[in-house]
Amino acid sequence: MFLGIEIGGTKLQLGVGPGDGHTFAELVRLDVDITRGGAGIREQIASVGPDLVARHRVQRVGYGFGGPVFGARGLVQTSHQVPGWDQFPLVEWTKQHLGVPTRLGNDCDVAALAEATYGAGRDARTVFYVTVGTGIGGGLVMGRQIHGTDRPAAAEIGHLRPGIMATTAHDTVESIAAGPAISARVQKWLAELVDEDRDSDPAKELLSGVGGRLNSLTTKDLSAAANRGNAFAQKSYDEATITLGWAIAQVITLIAPDIVVVGGGVSLAGEDVFFGPLRQSVDRFSFPPLRQSCPVVPAALGESVVVHGALALAAAE
Repeated sequence: MFLGIEIGGTKLQLGVGPGDGHTFAELVRLDVDITRGGAGIREQIASVGPDLVARHRVQRVGYGFGGPVFGARGLVQTSHQVPGWDQFPLVEWTKQHLGVPTRLGNDCDVAALAEATYGAGRDARTVFYVTVGTGIGGGLVMGRQIHGTDRPAAAEIGHLRPGIMATTAHDTVESIAAGPAISARVQKWLAELVDEDRDSDPAKELLSGVGGRLNSLTTKDLSAAANRGNAFAQKSYDEATITLGWAIAQVITLIAPDIVVVGGGVSLAGEDVFFGPLRQSVDRFSFPPLRQSCPVVPAALGESVVVHGALALAAAE
């Protein structure tokens, strides 16, 4: 048995299993208290991890960490959500507290490994994985091996800068196509409407749904509205899918993967709002000889993908 641990900004998951992409012998989900920082998360792992290791005779631990890591060195670089992780030797700490060999990966990288090993990319040799949610991350798996574990970062598609006018580190694909950007655009458009335009059917639908409170308008709300045909929601998703499609096309042009797998909460908007327009954008921007050579498909493993990926990392020979 192996232990896969997902460390995120809001949740901590510890899953024990054989690393087959399907079953957990036991899965523990805990909330993260950001005010307690990395030390609080480590206390949680130390409180439940030893018992899981002992009862299930765990051979190895694998991590999917929500932030940049030096996987080959067993070192967390930082977390952009939770303080107290800068340059932390997580592999060595885990060996000391849980008593078993440990491997460390970035959460998106291990999710890519899970989809490449057990999920939508299991029949492909080279898999590029994209997660689109609060942020946008990427992972490249070649021959069931994560690429770039010895580099400070790799496959960071969300941090591509779309065009030569994107001159700062904040002008990125993520800043246009991630969930908060989709909702922020609609909030801005509605806030700028003159009074008579606020009475239009698309505006009234969105404003009435949140009681007029623009800041309460979420990407989930807009996903549902876009699928109903709301013009504001559809326009914002169009901007997101055009930009993300451009980015995926650059990946295809450079790497020529066999398949691109897309997951994350934003992708749950579905075929009409998300995947259909995304594929059209990928086709528009791809290098012509590579068009139609790389399917863009939904992820298969759901919300436990990072835990499955951490188990796959632990189980790898």
